[in-house]
Amino acid sequence: MIDESGAGLPAYGMSAERVLGEIRELRGLDRPTHGGRLFAYVYDPGVAGLDELAAAAYAESAHVNGLDPTAFPSLLAMENALVGAAGRLLGGGPGTSAPEVVGSITSGGTESLILAVKAARDARPEIDVPRVVVPASAHAAFAKAAHYLRVELDPVRLDPITLRPAVADMATAIRPETVLVVCSAPSYAHGVVDPVEQIAQVAAAAGVRCHVDACFGGWTLPYLRRLGVPVPAFDFTVPGVTSISVDLHKYAYAPKGVSVLLHRDPGLRAPQYFAYADWPGYTMVNPVISSTRSGGPIAAAYATLRHLGDDGYLELTRRTWTAVRELADAVRGVDGLRLVAEPESTVVCLTSTDPDLDLFVLVDELTALGWHTQPQLAYAGLPRSVHLTVTAAVAPRAAEFGPILADAAAAARAHGPVVLPPELLALAGSLTPERLTPELVGGLADGLGLAGRPGPPERMAVVNTLLDAAPVRLRERLLVEFVGLLQRPTW
Repeated sequence: MIDESGAGLPAYGMSAERVLGEIRELRGLDRPTHGGRLFAYVYDPGVAGLDELAAAAYAESAHVNGLDPTAFPSLLAMENALVGAAGRLLGGGPGTSAPEVVGSITSGGTESLILAVKAARDARPEIDVPRVVVPASAHAAFAKAAHYLRVELDPVRLDPITLRPAVADMATAIRPETVLVVCSAPSYAHGVVDPVEQIAQVAAAAGVRCHVDACFGGWTLPYLRRLGVPVPAFDFTVPGVTSISVDLHKYAYAPKGVSVLLHRDPGLRAPQYFAYADWPGYTMVNPVISSTRSGGPIAAAYATLRHLGDDGYLELTRRTWTAVRELADAVRGVDGLRLVAEPESTVVCLTSTDPDLDLFVLVDELTALGWHTQPQLAYAGLPRSVHLTVTAAVAPRAAEFGPILADAAAAARAHGPVVLPPELLALAGSLTPERLTPELVGGLADGLGLAGRPGPPERMAVVNTLLDAAPVRLRERLLVEFVGLLQRPTW
């Protein structure tokens, strides 16, 4: 056990061995990041020795500061190489229709998307209330960007069958105040690629930038196309696409957190920068949100890309696609389950057609069997669903998933659906976020078994059912309050 000294600063320094022992003990509480049974949050290629290489590269540059590229040219060289690799993969560079592609390394997809919105907003300073048009399936980071940057978000509904926005609806949503139009390749929730060519065309006709969020799929879709999978055009080969984001800590399999934000030319990128000289210190110029940046993640990403190479990524994508098809077949083989969409990228998304088969209970049963999936709440007429992010490490275990899924479905049926007390359902349907007092949240947490726990509960079906029953704004507030209960200092 970790003693009290682990909760803060000990009176005397602890040995390196003891400190690492504490960290390893704490890591024992986590979901497994390797082994192909965690379908969210982490990306595992299952390549022997890659972790060690990335860790060594990280250590080499951990104390290098990306704040000043003139002081640390090694980091500048690695950043430029990573941007060049991403740009070339996504249809840019010499000899293409986008020869002037430039980019920046960010800490992750959210930062890339915030900066894409910032660049579009700041390019139109004459607009008092800038607006961004997004499909309803666009990543929540765009809502975060709008909130941070005081930009209005105009979400466009999805076709319930295709799970994509209609191009005509996207065109109608564009106003004179619109500074950016967004599409996904693919959307995270369902793994489908938006009609990028047509959306970019209507954006260009309106004189508006078009950003393709390929954070999730940008490093796999080009390789899937080379493997014969029908991938629609989505990158800089599409006229009208002005920027693309792609995360290297996803399917480029680099350690977190490294993303790339690309612009078709330097002029489009220019408003992304922040420069300030009106103070007595050093003149600040930042291409991204952070000023000080550790070189560790960038060096680790550089080492990963150099080690795996183009052929390596093609093979990893082939393994991933094989696993996707096996998992999809497993879903088709269980009565009461169906695919929300036929897989066209690296996502398998499923839902229930049987009222006795509660998806949130199914998720808990899969977790109990050692397989960790991601529940998604119902939204705007779309059913609750279960999301599986499939990586190359899943391939050796994919054949196991069918029997496991069938066993979990049987156990979920035996358990029965979660039934919330009528008074709790009534409260969830009528309560407004403003009326959600700390006392009320504490009572809900106590009733759901969350109060006084050192961590999250082992079974989440009741919590997810309550969130599913609540209106969207109340969901948000409940989540904030519940996570706030978990994030308390250790004294």
